[in-house]
Amino acid sequence: MADQAFVTLTTNDAYAKGALVLGCSLKQQGTTRKLVVLSTPQVSDAMRKALETVFDEVLTVDVLDSGDSAHLTLMKRPELGVTLTKLHCWSLTQYSKCVFMDADTLVLANIDDLFEREELSAAPDPGWPDCFNSGVFVYQPSAETYSQLLQLAAEQGSFDGGDQGLLNTFFSSWATTDIRKHLPFIYNMSSISIYSYLPAFKAFGASAKVVHFLGRVKPWNYTYDPQTKSVKSVSHDTPMTHPELLGLWWGLFTTSIAPLLQTFGLTHGPGSYLSVVALRLAYSLAFSCGFCRKEQVSGAVSHLSLGESPAAPQPFVSSEERKERWEQGQADYLGVDSFDNIQRKLDTYLQ
Repeated sequence: MADQAFVTLTTNDAYAKGALVLGCSLKQQGTTRKLVVLSTPQVSDAMRKALETVFDEVLTVDVLDSGDSAHLTLMKRPELGVTLTKLHCWSLTQYSKCVFMDADTLVLANIDDLFEREELSAAPDPGWPDCFNSGVFVYQPSAETYSQLLQLAAEQGSFDGGDQGLLNTFFSSWATTDIRKHLPFIYNMSSISIYSYLPAFKAFGASAKVVHFLGRVKPWNYTYDPQTKSVKSVSHDTPMTHPELLGLWWGLFTTSIAPLLQTFGLTHGPGSYLSVVALRLAYSLAFSCGFCRKEQVSGAVSHLSLGESPAAPQPFVSSEERKERWEQGQADYLGVDSFDNIQRKLDTYLQ
């Protein structure tokens, strides 16, 4: 079993939280395979150390971006270009067979039986079932395949600008050649597809082995009240994927991941991250009052909790790049957007 592994990818600290939950869920379900995470340089050193406590290997890889702005704009998901970095998984030739899983997946039952499948085995995509979804797939690392995929990306690009379009083009026989390479949907159950076929979910959902939180809003973007064990949407106009499944994700995060992040000084996970945003809101409100003292505002901020709904993040400075990162929940909490830096700037204004 030492030459087989589950592999995932994280390109920032936000997705690293998902990877940590995924890794813990695999261990919780008793996997006997190695756990590997591909990490880009954008992941902080502290988060990388946290990953090392859960995964057997944390490998740094370069970012492969399709640069295909036209297709990505069509999909309204410009951030997906970086997912071509997933191609690095074929370079893991120290393993004979691997199962790749996106960092926004959660394992609900043991899935080691996937290693009995051949390359490329995957589940149908709910949006276009003649294509497979690249969130979970069985593959065989190969320097030759890796080279051919890079060549295809350079010469033809991807029809959706991301890894799924490219992989479906490369493994184009998946839809028609061998039904044994079609994974049952329970190995990659899309949380957003539940509402499109609710009767099927009621009939077969209890057998799901992997849930995939597709879409822009990820589990770590929601807020969670540990006392009531309830998940709250980030805004009234943001639809919530199945709350029971989000509750499973958050339950594992609060019991296993949040304490781990604390030991590495990572501001105790999403709850504290959101509190930083709420901190800005509290100080902004104080400024607007014109007479609030620093001590009063600090006292109010001290009562912020994990379950509070966050305000829509705003850029701390007028940089477009930083604005986009704040809006995507990817502020540099350990760097320029850290608690200490924000508080220092606010103290300057208050003085």
